[in-house]
Amino acid sequence: MALSRVCWARSAVWGSAVTPGHFVTRRLQLGRSGLAWGAPRSSKLHLSPKADVKNLMSYVVTKTKAINGKYHRFLGRHFPRFYVLYTIFMKGLQMLWADAKKARRIKTNMWKHNIKFHQLPYREMEHLRQFRQDVTKCLFLGIISIPPFANYLVFLLMYLFPRQLLIRHFWTPKQQTDFLDIYHAFRKQSHPEIISYLEKVIPLISDAGLRWRLTDLCTKIQRGTHPAIHDILALRECFSNHPLGMNQLQALHVKALSRAMLLTSYLPPPLLRHRLKTHTTVIHQLDKALAKLGIGQLTAQEVKSACYLRGLNSTHIGEDRCRTWLGEWLQISCSLKVETRFLHVGQADLELPTSGDPLASASQSFGITGVSHHVQPILFFIEAELSLLLHNVVLLSTNYLGTRR
Repeated sequence: MALSRVCWARSAVWGSAVTPGHFVTRRLQLGRSGLAWGAPRSSKLHLSPKADVKNLMSYVVTKTKAINGKYHRFLGRHFPRFYVLYTIFMKGLQMLWADAKKARRIKTNMWKHNIKFHQLPYREMEHLRQFRQDVTKCLFLGIISIPPFANYLVFLLMYLFPRQLLIRHFWTPKQQTDFLDIYHAFRKQSHPEIISYLEKVIPLISDAGLRWRLTDLCTKIQRGTHPAIHDILALRECFSNHPLGMNQLQALHVKALSRAMLLTSYLPPPLLRHRLKTHTTVIHQLDKALAKLGIGQLTAQEVKSACYLRGLNSTHIGEDRCRTWLGEWLQISCSLKVETRFLHVGQADLELPTSGDPLASASQSFGITGVSHHVQPILFFIEAELSLLLHNVVLLSTNYLGTRR
């Protein structure tokens, strides 16, 4: 072998006319075919390390998909009911993961560009609101899964109590309709109670005209008549002050409103009031973003979800009627003065809205006309008509399918 290599080298360097032997000819053919000296004989293995890894990964993925397909077909043939639950659970995990990535992308964009929640587009605001609600509901499952071997109990609880423990991604289509009907039945039970509280406070209203309008509105709703928009907006002043202002509502009234908004009512009244303010303010911010976007830009599912959030059971109502009702809601909501503002106090004077601003009268009603020197910045809340928007969940949705005006 050494001699043949020497002969080949001499012929290559000096152009020797020595005729190589049979063994040398065979090695030259291998060299011309692309294989180096001492390389493996199999051409299939002559690949770079990166190509080897790529081919190996492709092979593993292909085999995994084939095995997974056989497993799915086996479950579908022998365990059809379990296969349906398994498929929904896997798809639910994928949708939850996609929601988490989208929420993280929105939050990152907010942080980079210093954007507040109420400045986001409607769909991004709604996505963050829904994702926070889903994560809050999943916290209980996460807590009870911490002890060792508790995951077996968790799966059993999820199977037995899907409505209480699982979010919408893990519900079957039938469960989604049934569970939404159950939730609406819960909040509908509080509607007569809220109307009764409104009737009780009518004698406490000082203005005779407002007393008559509120009495007429309660009578229409009790008779099954859907109220007109101007009937509700005529009571703006009534819900801005005593006795129906947000801070003047009685504890039982606040609990009934919490149940109407599908919020827990087993908290102290101050916490319930704070949660109602926060929840209703978010809805009002969503309303302003939706009015800017336009109802016509929403899909059928987005319209139904928006109506359900605002008190209407949209699961059995047509898309056109949902759009009509949502338009009525926006007409009322966008007419109300519900604001949360940051007023930065300067070194000498406090900047207030001008007299042309509808919030100026509300500011003056709080007695803020000026401050002394060297006052720190403050946060100023204006919740002039937040209570009317909150009660609108009951007033506008109770008889929508009943007698029309």
